[in-house]
Amino acid sequence: MNYVIGIDSSTTATKAQLVDESGDVAAVASSEYSYETPQPLWSEQEPELWWNAATASVSAVLAESGVPGSAVKAIGLTGQMHGLVLLDDRGEVLRPSILWNDQRTAAECDEMRQRIGRQRLIRITGNDALTGFTAPKILWVRNNEPEVFRRVAHVLLPKDYVRYRLTDQYAVDRAGGAGTILFDLARRTWSQEILAGLDLDPAFFPPTFEGHETTGLVTANAAEATGLAPGTPVVAGAGDQGANGVAVGAIDPGVVGLSLGTSGVVFTATSRPAVEPEGRLHAFCHGVPDRWHFMGVMLSAAGSFRWFRDALAPGEDFGTLATAAGTVAAGSDGLLFLPYLTGERTPHPDPLARGGFVGLTVRHKRDHLTRAVLEGVAFGLRDSFELIRNAGSADLAEVRVSGGGTRSPEWRQILADVLDAEVRTVATAEGAAQGAALLAAVGAGWFADAATASAEWLRLDSPTTPGPDSAVYEKLYSDYSALYPALKDTMHSLSASAGP
Repeated sequence: MNYVIGIDSSTTATKAQLVDESGDVAAVASSEYSYETPQPLWSEQEPELWWNAATASVSAVLAESGVPGSAVKAIGLTGQMHGLVLLDDRGEVLRPSILWNDQRTAAECDEMRQRIGRQRLIRITGNDALTGFTAPKILWVRNNEPEVFRRVAHVLLPKDYVRYRLTDQYAVDRAGGAGTILFDLARRTWSQEILAGLDLDPAFFPPTFEGHETTGLVTANAAEATGLAPGTPVVAGAGDQGANGVAVGAIDPGVVGLSLGTSGVVFTATSRPAVEPEGRLHAFCHGVPDRWHFMGVMLSAAGSFRWFRDALAPGEDFGTLATAAGTVAAGSDGLLFLPYLTGERTPHPDPLARGGFVGLTVRHKRDHLTRAVLEGVAFGLRDSFELIRNAGSADLAEVRVSGGGTRSPEWRQILADVLDAEVRTVATAEGAAQGAALLAAVGAGWFADAATASAEWLRLDSPTTPGPDSAVYEKLYSDYSALYPALKDTMHSLSASAGP
């Protein structure tokens, strides 16, 4: 039996998933680490943590399964997107990585809009300048740490640092590269216009590859550290959301990948480099050739349910709460919940947006509040669906859901009714790592392309179809959509009065 490994370097752990030729997972291992917040709004991590965790996790899956390193035919990489890794001309790390959730770069986002022009930036890269992206982080280092910036020779993303340690090669996949917002979205490579407009040296940025293409071979040193065989191919892979999209089969237009974790992500492929005119959707290259994707992100999806449980029903089981909420009629007896507990990104890129219950009366009990939370998250996810439809992707026929929130049949039914679409649960716990492994399998020659591999490997549960409550939710969604514009000024005022 031959195998591939998907390595997922996330914000809190690096996972390795060993997968055989039939798509069955032979072993999974995870090695955890932390990140630092040296100042308010800052989020940093030492790149060495990713490498140490990658070697530990790969060694663990080989040991657990008894599979020799020589049986692993390719490695695929994925991980947290948008982080900044700076190396000098000897390949040494110059400073801790600035992560995707770092918020220090508001001034640099304004600088990008001023230098390039907001609409021109969106037209070329598919995105407005947001603090999470890589490009404003580079400008921040130049503006605030000039002694570090003078020594920069290479700019990498987190998973690409793991690639460098595995292969001694500098490379980036095109899905991850697009997430820097330094890419020409249509041309699927670095934008010379954007780099020139920001006065960034093109030599900083590595060659780009499609997700299944080989970027280097495991070196003797890396083989000794991991247990892999020297010369094992390492394919480009994709950022975590692109890899998850591959894993759930959101490769051709019409299939939507919906991840219902702490945050919520709506992901759908496009056959052309389409852009939402105001940049309210992320538009990136897909992890497969000749495909792009739209992505909407809400910041507190299942995180809203966790907040509710911890604040108002401590110790209760999530499933028990959701089952009780299922006894309440759709619409929660006139109660709506805004899920902006940590600000919002899509469709309102507003860090000062705030959550709330609207419509409370003495009739409402805890079960009403629970259902309102589940419905409010579903409405927030529908916002992304509406933007995607309006941007030209009208045929969203099937929604494939993953993440902890999808365990609840009540919540799955609410999602199907609010989205008015068939919902199917994907039977994989590690979507990003599975997607990276799948791209490795294509790179190893097991499949002609990622779509064929996904069709072969994907396991889907029975569908949840829209029911009669869809009509109820259609009216309520209009009411929900009116709340943010009506309350925005109040939200900002309350945020200011609350202090830092």
